[in-house]
Amino acid sequence: MKVALLIVQVLVSVILSLLILIQAKGVGLGSTFGGLGGFSTRRGVEKVIFNLTIIFAVLFFFSSLAQLLVS
Repeated sequence: MKVALLIVQVLVSVILSLLILIQAKGVGLGSTFGGLGGFSTRRGVEKVIFNLTIIFAVLFFFSSLAQLLVS
C-alpha cells in the first residue's frame, strides 16, 4: 500500500509541476506590478489547464494525507 501511494504521489507531483510550467506567462505576480489593468478571463485550453492544475493540487494534497495516515 505504501509503495502504491508513493508512486501515485510522484506521478501527481510530476504532472502538477508540468501543468504549472506550461501555464501562460504574465498571469502571475509580475502582472500585479505594472501589468495590464483589466481583468482577463480564461478561455479554451488555458481554462482546461487551470482546472487540471487545481484538480492535481487537490489530488496531491489528499495523497500526502494518505501517505501520512498509512505510515
